[in-house]
Amino acid sequence: MPVKKSGLGKGLGKGLDSLIPDKVGNVETDEEDKKDEFMVNINKVEPNKEQPRKNFDEDALLELSESIKQFGILQPLIVQDKNTYYEIIAGERRWRAAKMAGIKEIPIIVKSLTPQEMVEISLIENIQREDLNPIEEAIAYKRLLTEFNLKQDEVAERVAKSRTTVTNSMRLLKLNEKVQQMVIDEMLTTGHARALLAIEDQEIQFQAAQKIFDEKLSVRETEKLVKNILKGNSPNSEKTTENDEEKKRLKTIYHELEEKMKQALGTKVIINFKDKNKGKIEIEYYDSDQFDHLLEMFQSLKK
Repeated sequence: MPVKKSGLGKGLGKGLDSLIPDKVGNVETDEEDKKDEFMVNINKVEPNKEQPRKNFDEDALLELSESIKQFGILQPLIVQDKNTYYEIIAGERRWRAAKMAGIKEIPIIVKSLTPQEMVEISLIENIQREDLNPIEEAIAYKRLLTEFNLKQDEVAERVAKSRTTVTNSMRLLKLNEKVQQMVIDEMLTTGHARALLAIEDQEIQFQAAQKIFDEKLSVRETEKLVKNILKGNSPNSEKTTENDEEKKRLKTIYHELEEKMKQALGTKVIINFKDKNKGKIEIEYYDSDQFDHLLEMFQSLKK
């Protein structure tokens, strides 16, 4: 769904087309922008403190920094001239990765935007790349509503989302702050979080969230738990079943196995188990050399 043109200059939709590529790897840029692109010292560029995204995956940044060392920055950062420095409008992740890679100069394109346009572009860029966690996205929507007096329909139009999506996203901000942090830390899914919204008591809501995480409850199991709480029972009123005890026992065993495999392979290992007989193992690698090393280790097991 394209972003409709608004009253912001020639329209935010046109602004996104000219400022931000559809994909990170897309090196196509408007001819006019190519003329405006130039290199600056990376220390003269600073992030926008008001941008929606606050959390950056360190492993993903490391991977990008290795790519930048090899190929350079393929897409210039979009910045605004603040007289003594340049403030990032789009491209903070590339800037952080470039710093990690030890790059001294980076390509930039200077644009003059209003505060509202900056928020909208930062928000849409991150949504397009699925870089925001659910809470950051909700905060950004709320900011567009409160700071710039937009209606929910207008916010939805700006970010090419349905009004229902925007509304459901902002509802997450009604959660206990500790529960919000659990969503940020990926201890809970948005499905779990939405189910918890029915519990108005903030402390009970947090207790329920802890139970969900500790016992690895599914969204459906969470909905049953919430219904039980709304009947007046405490989150921990249900007696622990033999199945719950088995889950806790297996969780401890698999955690120990994760640590042993991590030490043996030299990388992060995650074991997602369904029961004692089924599950999957995720092994992370951060560059081609590490992948080749892991492959050699597994191939040697056949000998």
